[in-house]
Amino acid sequence: MSQHDCIEKWKAAPYWQRKLSNKYNAREFAQMHGCQVPDLYWKGADVENLDFSKLPPYYVIRPTIGHSCNYVFVMDNGQNLFDKKQYTHEEIRTTMKREVTKNQNLEFLVEEFLQNEEGNHAILTDYKFYCFNGEIACLYVINRLSPKSGFGAFYDEDWNLVKKVQFNYKPKLNQQAPACFKEMVKTAKTLSKSYDMFVRIDLYATRKGCVFGEFTPTPSMGMNFTSFGKKLMLSYWDKYCNGYI
Repeated sequence: MSQHDCIEKWKAAPYWQRKLSNKYNAREFAQMHGCQVPDLYWKGADVENLDFSKLPPYYVIRPTIGHSCNYVFVMDNGQNLFDKKQYTHEEIRTTMKREVTKNQNLEFLVEEFLQNEEGNHAILTDYKFYCFNGEIACLYVINRLSPKSGFGAFYDEDWNLVKKVQFNYKPKLNQQAPACFKEMVKTAKTLSKSYDMFVRIDLYATRKGCVFGEFTPTPSMGMNFTSFGKKLMLSYWDKYCNGYI
């Protein structure tokens, strides 16, 4: 799909939202709605044609299909910040080739390593908006240390702290709203309204403002929700998505 396709083409299929699980399609959909995305350096499945010598010292590689940051490289001068290991270009290429061989529908994206609001290259804080047809139930802010470790807390759209919704990360106190928070809320609502039903929208606060990350239709496969979190999600579904499925 392309950002230049009309919305009718995007939605011309049952359960059309499945198209947006492909991270390239998600980028295009976000751009169609006026959202910023990371610069794209390369896309494809023929990884032999990826010329690492043309990449800057900071870049991110991620598969178009997948979850939990599997096979994601957040590269800082040869080091993957996600596992703190050094990788040669050929080691990265070998991993990419292996995964493409397993799944003929898989491609890889090589993208800009976004700078945080202070202008540094570091693992970005995640801002995960749980949305229902244009309404925000809550926001999960995760100060990430690696793909599966970090600290987090939940807020409403006015940055008021709310009870824990999921058990994924240890609690974090006194997080500060990013400078682009109002832009984030507007972006999440716009994309959610177009998505038409529940989705988690992952955004980043960067030196150039709010930047889109991806859509997550089934966060944690519906697991790890607290009793409060389950009631919150169900109440928003019943109010804003009742009868959709």
